[in-house]
Amino acid sequence: MTSSQVDQHHDGNEAVLVEESESGEGYQRGLGARQIQMIAIGGAIGTGLFLGAGKGISKAGPSLILAYAIAGLVIFLIMRALGELLMYRPVSGSFSEYAREFIGPFAGFVTGWTYWLFWVVTGITEVTAAAAYMTYWFDIPQWVSALIFTIVLYGANLISVKLFGELEFWFSMVKVTAIIGMILICVGILTIGFSDAGDTASVSHLWNDGGFFPHGVGNTLMTLQMVMFAFLAVELVGVTAGESKDPKTVLPKAINTVPWRIAVFYVGALIMILSVVPWTSFQPGVSPFVAAFEKMGLAAGAGIVNFVVLTAALSSCNSGMYSTGRMLRDLALNGQGPKLFTKLTRSGTPLVGTSVSAALMLVGVWINYQWPGKAFDYVVSFATISGMWAWIVILICQIRYRRKADRGELPQSEFRAPGAPYTSVFALLFILMVIVMMGIDKDARVSLYCAPLWALVLGVAYWVLKRRNPEAAAFRKR
Repeated sequence: MTSSQVDQHHDGNEAVLVEESESGEGYQRGLGARQIQMIAIGGAIGTGLFLGAGKGISKAGPSLILAYAIAGLVIFLIMRALGELLMYRPVSGSFSEYAREFIGPFAGFVTGWTYWLFWVVTGITEVTAAAAYMTYWFDIPQWVSALIFTIVLYGANLISVKLFGELEFWFSMVKVTAIIGMILICVGILTIGFSDAGDTASVSHLWNDGGFFPHGVGNTLMTLQMVMFAFLAVELVGVTAGESKDPKTVLPKAINTVPWRIAVFYVGALIMILSVVPWTSFQPGVSPFVAAFEKMGLAAGAGIVNFVVLTAALSSCNSGMYSTGRMLRDLALNGQGPKLFTKLTRSGTPLVGTSVSAALMLVGVWINYQWPGKAFDYVVSFATISGMWAWIVILICQIRYRRKADRGELPQSEFRAPGAPYTSVFALLFILMVIVMMGIDKDARVSLYCAPLWALVLGVAYWVLKRRNPEAAAFRKR
């Protein structure tokens, strides 16, 4: 939407804003409430929980539950800040659009390309992981599975946004069902006492085995970086704004479910697992769900968790296919990317952007197969810091938008973030604290090494852009 459109609708007629946004972008609003809700839920549940929580438990013990609760509160503040912006102007590629409007054209350029790279790298790692999970059942080369998964997801994303939403709905349904099933089994063990773990299961495991902070508060604080990484992609619901059938109603509902999603799927699941199985039984690199199933004497547990993790990986890759095409098209529409990325299929999907991103994902799988060394690990680690960059941009944009809206320069959002701008400032400081912790932790420090290199690449690219197309680098006041 142009600045003149915003000015013309300063009276707050959001329905007209949404309608014009749709015609301006060319997308079809094919995502319904059911799909948006499950995309929002699935975005908060990934391999970070199913696999990564094992390392956090061994490092912090039961206090990891508190780390997830605190980080979950910050995630909710970020999502409410995003929600306020989305109700002001729901557009696809929202992060770079808001950065361009409230910070400047360079910020929009950096945010769009960084978020695109985040999902390409994530897609590479996830499709490779999905291929590895297939070897649990089938003795086939990993590259064959990776190729099949990439082609299928690529095709689904090109057919229609509705099919993407449907795939994401069922991927999320598998993850949700698995966690709820685990919680119910644990409740049954704690109350009725069935299975091999029935005799030893007790809520007292949360404080008896070395206390709630067995390794000290410092180690618990250090796990916050792993916890925040587990929540990466929760902001994906913002990218769907331009293709939601009723964003004014659906998006606020999806965002407001964040607290109970985190309370049930992270905090609730960990409380149950650590009550049934002592935290000392878990090891880094081993899924706590697998370990819990084995302790319960459920032999099928490993296969079930492998299927769920496979689903989580495919879900992430599916989201990557979706978001990368939208980000590239948004950049192209604003003159900050090649014009060929603006092309849409008849069903309203960004053909070239999605195709280029899918091709890069396949190249990444091949590179990972040929040279699984440190260089590739450095690229993968960059995904974490680039994902948090989107959160930082969201918060800064919300603070600046609120300031303008309160002065009457822009229409007020009907979905105002509670306690803002103070809550947004608190969330920003929290993210900065996590980044500092990444610098302290030698295992996570590599993520920060990649950031300056990427910033240099973007800086040079933007300098070239300004020389070739000064209009694309001009600040457009809204």
